[in-house]
Amino acid sequence: MLTPLLKKIHTSLDTLNQVVLGKEQQVQLAVACILSNGHLLIEDLPGMGKTTLAHALAKTLGLDYKRVQFTSDLLPADLIGTSVFDAQSSTFSFHRGPIFSAIFLADELNRATPKAQSALLEAMEEGQVSIDGETYSLPEPFFVIATQNPQTQSGTFPLPESQLDRFMFRISLGYPEPSIEREILKGDKGRAALDQVTQVLSRENLLTIQQLVPQIKVSDTLLDYVQRLIAQTRQDDLCHLGLSPRGALALLKSAQCWALLQGRGHVLPEDVQAVFVAVVGHRIIGKKETQGEQLARHVLQAVDVIGAGVH
Repeated sequence: MLTPLLKKIHTSLDTLNQVVLGKEQQVQLAVACILSNGHLLIEDLPGMGKTTLAHALAKTLGLDYKRVQFTSDLLPADLIGTSVFDAQSSTFSFHRGPIFSAIFLADELNRATPKAQSALLEAMEEGQVSIDGETYSLPEPFFVIATQNPQTQSGTFPLPESQLDRFMFRISLGYPEPSIEREILKGDKGRAALDQVTQVLSRENLLTIQQLVPQIKVSDTLLDYVQRLIAQTRQDDLCHLGLSPRGALALLKSAQCWALLQGRGHVLPEDVQAVFVAVVGHRIIGKKETQGEQLARHVLQAVDVIGAGVH
């Protein structure tokens, strides 16, 4: 069963790489995040292709999705929905908001106020929303793909640590290489190819992969390596806030998914290293000027791989 699924995954990656040019690593991280049943945060300057990647991901998965542009006047009810009084029946009926979709695209998430941002917390963690004392389940699977601008941009509200911790991965695309930018300028590929993106993976494929990920073997020596990395985030002189247990579980699960994408049934240290910055960079806080991805890379370099065997 795994081989046909891997072929479909690689077809999805090839398709996405025709839309988001020259960002193969980031595209594979984004796919691994979704296949691990995690939520994805894409942070970069405006115009870098964040929304294009999010749209392409949704289209290759073939799931219903809705996009909401986050603004400073957005209210929680605009996302969750609201109860409307029916005069004829003298009862309230709940009208579901756009969050009731398999993939919810939160565009420029940090342009909304903390009140609106908080509406996503329960949805991302529990797969449900509560309103007027009632709890409503969200579709399965349910993914949030959010984009945000750097905090240095005007009109942004920083996401609290509790919100950031709900995202399994945070990735950045960055400026394209000159040769890639030339292809974009010619208009042959990139966003122009978005309309040609079609569904590759089915909902059943997705659920099957999610069940396979936890079955990827993790040796005791590999766990030792992971725990040394976790401990380093909590005791390094440059770290003020280390990796939480939720973050540690996300690191291990995403490494299992990365191994699966390589066609292996066991996790290697290289799998942990491949996902480490994307999983950890937004979760740990430095004491000094070293922050984010730079701090995560520092931790990765500070921990020896010796002893982290294979299977």
